Amino acid sequence: MLERFQLGDPASPAVPIWPIRSADYDTWRTHQPPAWQSWLATHDYRPEAGRYLVVPDAKGGSAGVALGLGERPDLWCYGALAASLPREHYRIVGELSPTDATAAALGWGLGAYRFTRYRAATRELATFAPPEGADRAYVEAMLAATYLVRDLINAPAEDMGPADLAAAARAVAAEFAAAVTVIEGEALIEQGYCLIHAVGRASPRPPCLIDLRWGAVDAPKVTLVGKGVCFDSGGLDLKTATGMRLMKKDMGGAATVLGLARMVMAANLPVRLRVLVPAVDNAVSGGAFRPGDILRTRKGINVEIGNTDAEGRLVLADALAAADTERPHLLIDCATLTGSARIALGTDLPALFTDDEGLATDLARVARAEADPLWRLPLWRPYRALLDSPIADINNVGSGRYGGAITAALFLQDFVTDTPAWAHLDLYAWNDKAQPGRPAGGEAMCLRALYALLAERYAASLL
Repeated sequence: MLERFQLGDPASPAVPIWPIRSADYDTWRTHQPPAWQSWLATHDYRPEAGRYLVVPDAKGGSAGVALGLGERPDLWCYGALAASLPREHYRIVGELSPTDATAAALGWGLGAYRFTRYRAATRELATFAPPEGADRAYVEAMLAATYLVRDLINAPAEDMGPADLAAAARAVAAEFAAAVTVIEGEALIEQGYCLIHAVGRASPRPPCLIDLRWGAVDAPKVTLVGKGVCFDSGGLDLKTATGMRLMKKDMGGAATVLGLARMVMAANLPVRLRVLVPAVDNAVSGGAFRPGDILRTRKGINVEIGNTDAEGRLVLADALAAADTERPHLLIDCATLTGSARIALGTDLPALFTDDEGLATDLARVARAEADPLWRLPLWRPYRALLDSPIADINNVGSGRYGGAITAALFLQDFVTDTPAWAHLDLYAWNDKAQPGRPAGGEAMCLRALYALLAERYAASLL
């Protein structure tokens, strides 16, 4: 599988890459041949993070590549190379720590991703020999998980409906002998998942709840819940054309937890894993749920619908309520939930909500270490009053204009009452523009950070 990620044989002849920290550049340069020093000076080269320069040999080929690492190297220093360097095979010259070697291979592979389901690749990419000391098993597993997430999000809604998302879950489960059950259509009402059914009932593609289980029954329970709105029209509170344009990605939370589940199972972490994905289309028809409706929930809470475009929290509520009955050791949900989180933090920073101080501290730390950022926002209880309804237990939207990401998280919190540790991640799951290692399109935000957290808590090593 490494070939898929443009990672090749370390023993094959290769063009050298010289990774250079800013503080080491002057010393490194003075030890190079005069012609190379002149070439570097002519191109005003500085070893800024990710900046590279191909140094030619006497025949016009590549003698090597100077690669800047900046002051604080991370995996993104290597992220642009697969797609930008001449189509040759490359290897790193010099010693790297196991952590840096793993980051180099991972960054290269993340930048090699291409979505080719509907159009063949237009050019071949450069290949890379994973450096000595790199954890190849971890790199391969993380790249496979990330590519899965990106592929699922990038697929258009026509080919990624609730049944297709269920098929993707079954494919992941089959690889690791996990069990999957799917509750579909009217059976959702019979089993108490009335919110999931209500949101999805207007679509000709039946809504469903995907339930994946894996691991020893006596292991610590870890439950992942992902928002699987395969397309969001806004319902009767219809979105604008611009607002709908990227709504194929509204199942980004579901894709993320499936990728994370794949990592957990590939690493054989000693946990009892459960993954719940409510998969629906939020469509418009005569059968669509309406503003002003009051809907029953699995938790027994009655919800007044203030806006049908706040559907993600509804389907998550039923799934979280089901997860909460088992009191897992750790419950994490991921969702492309609110535009308010993007207004607060922009597109690159997922918002983290949790009342567990230890969990928040640990997630912040591993997120920094993995170059997989997130930012904590508060579960500010006084804002809960904004969700009050005069005729039901709760409204699905806040009564004010502000703090929408917080009120959405507070809505979800009402459905998690018995679980000791819960975290909600409101993420964008998309790159609006390409960056090194992060092609434009679907993105597996928080995947590396969440896996590092689980590996740290439940195993001695990452893989």
